[in-house]
Amino acid sequence: MPVFVYPIAGFAVTVFTWWLITSVFGLAHPVVLPPPQDVVRGFFDNREFILEGMLVTSLETLVGFIVSSVVGFLIGLVLASSALLERMFSPLLVAVNAVPKIAFGPMLVAWLGWGQPPIQFMIFVMCFFPVVLSTVTGLTRTPAELAEMARSLDASRAKMFLKVRLPAALPQVFVGLKLALPLAAVGAIIGEFQAGDAERPGLGSIIVQTLGQGMSATAFAAFVLIAATTIVFYYLLVGLERLLLPWVRATTDR
Repeated sequence: MPVFVYPIAGFAVTVFTWWLITSVFGLAHPVVLPPPQDVVRGFFDNREFILEGMLVTSLETLVGFIVSSVVGFLIGLVLASSALLERMFSPLLVAVNAVPKIAFGPMLVAWLGWGQPPIQFMIFVMCFFPVVLSTVTGLTRTPAELAEMARSLDASRAKMFLKVRLPAALPQVFVGLKLALPLAAVGAIIGEFQAGDAERPGLGSIIVQTLGQGMSATAFAAFVLIAATTIVFYYLLVGLERLLLPWVRATTDR
């Protein structure tokens, strides 16, 4: 059976359950949880507005994810290169990650103003930590047999890194990237809640606007689009992982 059948089946079961709860059993008020048919109607009634917001949020998410991934990888690379630096700064990174990110919102507006700068900063603080952690873990957990074989061949430090340590770390790095990607979307939405651009609103700003006007069905349509675009980005990342790391699937049970 094709692999895509299972996600479609899961989506169909979820929507059917949602329809039963809202339309058949009436367990939720339409303002709190509108039925699926109302959400579809809310999307088509405001589709141009919502699709423009989807493009804005998707671009914010993608740019923020790429920037935070590159910076996170570089920070992880530096920490992995020195046990002293790792001991010094790992607790600080954990502390920053533990701070509720939404608390940064009012301060970001005061520091950076409205629009893209605070949104991108929010994305960064949301998703760089998993990349740093996975990079450090991967680069400091090189299989002993591979490292010993490289030493026996008198490999230089550069060759040891490029031929042994980095390839061995990449599966772990991609684990961090896959954890960070949904967080990038969350960061974009939180940033738009706090500092969205009124002239080019993203989906987060649209949710705030439509909920304030009692248009909960349109707000839920924005929620669905956030989830859909994140799923697309996630599976594009999974496809990139399979393209760059073909040996992982060949050497694992699943």
